[in-house]
Amino acid sequence: MGWYPLQDVSNSKPLFLTIYATILVGIFFSSFYVFSAIYSGKPADFNTWLTLSPSSSLSNVVSSHRDQAPNVSTPTAVEPAPYPPSKQTRPIWEVPHHGTKMPPHKSFRLTKTLVQQRVKDNVIIVTFGNYAFMDFILTWVKHLTDLGLSNLLVGAMDTKLLEALFWRGIPVFDMGSHMSTIDVGWGSPTFHKMGREKVILIDAILPFGYELLMCDTDMVWLKNPLPYFARFPGADVLTSSDQVVPTVVDDSLDVWQQVGAAYNIGIFHWRPTRAAKKLAKEWREMLLADDKIWDQNGFNEIVRRQLGPSVDDGSGLAYAFDGNLKLGILPATIFCSGHTFFVQGMYQQLRLEPYAVHTTFQYAGTEGKRHRLREAMVFYDPPEYYDSPGGFLSFKPAIPKSLLLDGEHTIESHFYLVNYQIKQIRSALAIASLLNRTLVMPPLWCRLDRLWFPHPGVLVGSMTRQPFLCPLDHVFEVNIMLKELPEEEFGHGINIREYSFLENPSLPKQVKESWLDVQLCQGGSQDCNVSNSTTPSGVLRFPKNSKEEMFKSAFSSFKDVKVIQFSTIQDAFAGFTDKTREERFRNRVKRYVGIWCCVENHSPGHVYYDMYWDEKPSWKPVPPQSPHDDHPP
Repeated sequence: MGWYPLQDVSNSKPLFLTIYATILVGIFFSSFYVFSAIYSGKPADFNTWLTLSPSSSLSNVVSSHRDQAPNVSTPTAVEPAPYPPSKQTRPIWEVPHHGTKMPPHKSFRLTKTLVQQRVKDNVIIVTFGNYAFMDFILTWVKHLTDLGLSNLLVGAMDTKLLEALFWRGIPVFDMGSHMSTIDVGWGSPTFHKMGREKVILIDAILPFGYELLMCDTDMVWLKNPLPYFARFPGADVLTSSDQVVPTVVDDSLDVWQQVGAAYNIGIFHWRPTRAAKKLAKEWREMLLADDKIWDQNGFNEIVRRQLGPSVDDGSGLAYAFDGNLKLGILPATIFCSGHTFFVQGMYQQLRLEPYAVHTTFQYAGTEGKRHRLREAMVFYDPPEYYDSPGGFLSFKPAIPKSLLLDGEHTIESHFYLVNYQIKQIRSALAIASLLNRTLVMPPLWCRLDRLWFPHPGVLVGSMTRQPFLCPLDHVFEVNIMLKELPEEEFGHGINIREYSFLENPSLPKQVKESWLDVQLCQGGSQDCNVSNSTTPSGVLRFPKNSKEEMFKSAFSSFKDVKVIQFSTIQDAFAGFTDKTREERFRNRVKRYVGIWCCVENHSPGHVYYDMYWDEKPSWKPVPPQSPHDDHPP
């Protein structure tokens, strides 16, 4: 006779009846939950999937939902969902839960399924890089998410970046590049390898059937560009350029017949058309066949193989490449280069809204790019950047109107203006080193542009105003200023911040509210003594031409003040007492200034800036007269 649980229960005592009833109810509800979990179309939340390994069963998923359902086990025959849906569809910036394990790297391979999970309106936005550009990548992602865009992916060229982005909640895929984690430097063999990886990536993604907005990591988005691209549905490729002379004054595409500069592949949009796929394939084959070709040069060569005629009268598109590709040149006024944004300010003069800025046309490597974005207050730094140990030192620069506006804009008048500012910055650097404070650099004014080749002062046809607020890297070697140098030869490092630092919305309240104003006064006059006493309005009066000990004595009581600001720095510092310290300081700061480039009709045409120009009565702004003279002062 078979076993009938209900019959046995009915013949048992009430206690056992209660126990059996409880078990049966539990089985019923457990089975209901398991089958719902298996057959429901709703996926488990991403943090649950992150804890899985390839051999895990669905029981691990169910058991993690202890606050949502009973802790039950389920058949091990049920296969777990793959990693990508959880990693790539979760909200950006949502970090994995505590206790999450790093998924296997093979689960981050680039596949159509992985891309599909991030696509929106058939568009995917992609950048890539190595760990050295982690902060650029985070800035790039932050700008896009602030604009409401989440259809993005980041290609990791090394394992360290892959894992770091995963733990930050950034959609990432493995490019399989096995690249170094350090900054490889522009123009190096590894730099060119990165360029080839970009082309391979474009060629791999286009067959998936999605529109691709490919970006370099050293650019940021300031406005959602997707509606702009949608205005040109017939375009196979829309590319940015290095054009510095405007061809339009509105938001139309640049006039392709007037764009003589290189097409810049740091920002370009591809549609998955037959013509675009053909271009990507041939471009890839060109670069793989010759590793000496720079990816951008290769793109320009192949696209310009045939250029024109116009596709129609109104769109601004032109036939290019093989005569079938429809190409558009994004306007340099609003898809800005480092020149049209930071030097010319085209969008400001034309009252346009910029979509993007790419940190080209700069002279201090990666550090220079970062500093330019910081000057524009579009770079995202961690909180500690805005509250440096030791506090900050700033000053209000003093520039006579005659140096800015009088006379012709010549090499001489340019150097008179810049040298006047260099001398003030030198004093501020000395005081910052004595007080162990971070120097907030002042805005820097120039009369002449800086380029890599001879020019008449500004580029003919450009919108560069004279004088103009020039980026710090036009005069100073930002990469050297931020580099760690041996203390025994160069003394203690002097940290710097960009001129807009104290105006940045990210500056915390405790810094804004901890402030000391310093006014210079004539030593010996009333109320002008070396003292740590302030006026009733909170101003410290400090004697002009003070030496090392006087600074240390007067400001020792203000170590906890976050910001010390001098009303002027002129005649503030009379020199070091410690000669060893002075020698090391001089060794350091004389390396901080770079060159202006370049004089026409002379080779070499560059002129060296000199941090101590005022100590040389015969100093003149002339290029080296011989190879023997061609070295920094």
